[in-house]
Amino acid sequence: MRKAFFLLAWTMFLAMALVSKSIASEARPNFLFIYTDDQRHDALGCVQKELRQNQQGQQARFSWLESPNLDRLASQGVRFRNAFVVTALCAPSRSAFLTGCYGHVNGIIDNHTPFSAQSVTHASLMREAGYKTAYIGKWHMGNQSGKRPGFDFSASFIGQGVYFDCPIEIDGVKTATQGWVDDVSTDFALQFMRENKERPFSIVLGYKTCHGPFTPPPRTAGDYKESQAKVVPNLEIAAIYKEDRTTKPIDGDSVPTNLGMFQGLKAIDENVGKLLAELDRLGLAQNTVVVYSSDNGYYLGEHGLGDKRTAYEESMRVPMLVRYPKQIPAGLVHDAIVLNIDLAPTFLDLAGIPIPQKMQGKSWKALWSEQAQPPKWRDDFIYSYFREARFAAPTVTALRTETMKLIKYPGKEAWSELFDLVNDPYETRNLYSDVAYSQQRTELESRYAQRSQQIGYHVPEYADEKRLKAEDLLPEAPAPKPANAWVLDYSFSERVDTGILDRSGFHNDGKVLGKIGIVEGPQGSVGLFDGKSHIEVPIGKGLNPARSPLTLESTLRASGDGVILARGGRNLGFKVTVENGKPVFAYRSAEGIERIVGPESILDRWVTLKATVSNDRRMELFVDDRSVGQAQAKGWISRNPNDGLQVGADTASPVEMNDPPNFHGEIQRIRIFHGTP
Repeated sequence: MRKAFFLLAWTMFLAMALVSKSIASEARPNFLFIYTDDQRHDALGCVQKELRQNQQGQQARFSWLESPNLDRLASQGVRFRNAFVVTALCAPSRSAFLTGCYGHVNGIIDNHTPFSAQSVTHASLMREAGYKTAYIGKWHMGNQSGKRPGFDFSASFIGQGVYFDCPIEIDGVKTATQGWVDDVSTDFALQFMRENKERPFSIVLGYKTCHGPFTPPPRTAGDYKESQAKVVPNLEIAAIYKEDRTTKPIDGDSVPTNLGMFQGLKAIDENVGKLLAELDRLGLAQNTVVVYSSDNGYYLGEHGLGDKRTAYEESMRVPMLVRYPKQIPAGLVHDAIVLNIDLAPTFLDLAGIPIPQKMQGKSWKALWSEQAQPPKWRDDFIYSYFREARFAAPTVTALRTETMKLIKYPGKEAWSELFDLVNDPYETRNLYSDVAYSQQRTELESRYAQRSQQIGYHVPEYADEKRLKAEDLLPEAPAPKPANAWVLDYSFSERVDTGILDRSGFHNDGKVLGKIGIVEGPQGSVGLFDGKSHIEVPIGKGLNPARSPLTLESTLRASGDGVILARGGRNLGFKVTVENGKPVFAYRSAEGIERIVGPESILDRWVTLKATVSNDRRMELFVDDRSVGQAQAKGWISRNPNDGLQVGADTASPVEMNDPPNFHGEIQRIRIFHGTP
């Protein structure tokens, strides 16, 4: 009898424990924060659809863009139309998401500082409160390695990583992987969900896409072909801090754009669909907070710029989608100013964990909660970027309100800018000295001073501009020691189904995208390029062309126009191509682009092309050892370009403002020499 009673009591205890666990689990939501790299606020299908309806006084630049899964996510929760980062740069923005603080508070103001293991983050506090936490994918706090601070589990790569077969550190242990890196990261996140479905979890998933070299997986690499971006007014308005402010008139209503960026984002959309489907399958969708955003925006020619960092809208404005079915009404669109520093306090608030006073962000919960009186919310914020060594973007601060923007460049008062965002959303008319706006300027200057004091704005002692000498802050990087050797050597004497071996000894092996056949040429086997295939070469050892003499050599027979090889993009780079049947060599520095065009067609005959840049920056193009043109480069390629090397294509951010076709014809050999032969 006593035994039966004991068994009954124990059974009831277990049942109550399970019920309690279920209630506790139900009361504490799961969290999935997904963020991309360099995704503009308007790089979403639903935003382009809205812009086509002209609800915000702007145009749809990318009306062909598709993102069905992200659009669905937006329709099932809230889309914040005015979401910003407080610093438009990778590591500072990532640390702001984690800590809820500006970089001058949390210690990360540049891309080369490791994240302190003592940092208080939403993850570290949730972990203490019983959450199972994971960091997966891109971390990029300098080249920091090891298990990610504050997380129970991490599967992350060092620095920028690579797009294919990227080594992943699993809890700090380097592990080989296969496939497109963001597919691999998605699989780690799916596995973590399955393993922790019975307890509250929080996952941060950082994608490499759409950072340079803008390499999509093969399944989306052919999408959006021939698509162009609509011309907008600020394409012909150069940034005020650019030394060369001349711009070329644009003929037509559209221009080529970085299709590699959007092809990669299409694959990201597919991966987001997998994550949402798994939450449904596990029965976790109703009780999981899903947030989708990016670490910063990206210029695509606006103000004559690429990259990010400075305070124009394209750089500092990001997507922000939040779904939490238990609290957020479906299809909500909100115009409140929300920031990346708000993520940490929002997560803590929803998890029922006290928000540290030190956090400078605010919880979004009040913005979707039903209240008799709308909550008091911010109507402005301070933006800041601290100049980094060897980057041309200057230190900049800004006050951004709901309708106006004041931009200040410390030490450069003549560059100050004031924009009326209601009447001039593209920031084309600087009103700083306009007497008609003198009252607004005075008010904004006052608010700027108040907000700067509130956030404790200052230039930290560890900022590059304070710790380095002036000469180390020049846009040009110190010249790397040239290899004085062939750093890449491809021939096609054997099968190249998925990859090609580099015979230079520098191990710059390439990945074949598409199909390259092997046929017999006049002097052995050659690679047959069909106008669709090309070779991707990772940014590897010895391929840094910064301030180095250069020799590019290729033996080939071209059947039509197309790119032979290209490295870099619209900021820095070089390419050898066939245009109108003639060989072309182009070299782009920060000072501009210079090109040589050969005088005769080389189509349908075997030739050896050689393009060189000498110690004095003299460019020369040879056909079969005969010089066919010379030019003087406008400047050196000052640093290692973000975009990688491609043989047979220039599909990422193109070196020139066109959309060149892939190479069509036969190639016997491709070689690159760094230094003086």
